[in-house]
Amino acid sequence: MAVDLSLSPATLRMLVQKGRAAAASTLTDGFEDGQDREIEFDTDTLQDSHAHDGLAEEETEDLSSEELIELIEDLNVDEAAEVVAIVWIGRGDFDAADFPQAVEDARERAVGSTAKYLSGMPLFADHLEAGLDALEL
Repeated sequence: MAVDLSLSPATLRMLVQKGRAAAASTLTDGFEDGQDREIEFDTDTLQDSHAHDGLAEEETEDLSSEELIELIEDLNVDEAAEVVAIVWIGRGDFDAADFPQAVEDARERAVGSTAKYLSGMPLFADHLEAGLDALEL
């Protein structure tokens, strides 16, 4: 299906990759089931075995979610509406043939932050990829 987009398919595929990276980083941020657990220490065998050589310990912060949000925030109104429409097609809300109507609906329904809406979608990357496939992009 020939669709005229403001964004290149390569850029949209990059959003899929960033979405997958962001989703993967949120899965490893805590316990999988979301419940905190207490850790019990045996005070008889507990020893201070942490040696510190004076160097600051380096923490690697995963910036995938922030990068995804920034990329989406940098989209103009037309580009953002197209991304939302593609996600909706991938989610099954619209057929690929209804792409122009999906874009129009996305523009009309845009109330808050598109970046927050899309990045908060648990299957954002999957829906975007499915939408791209449905549009043959």
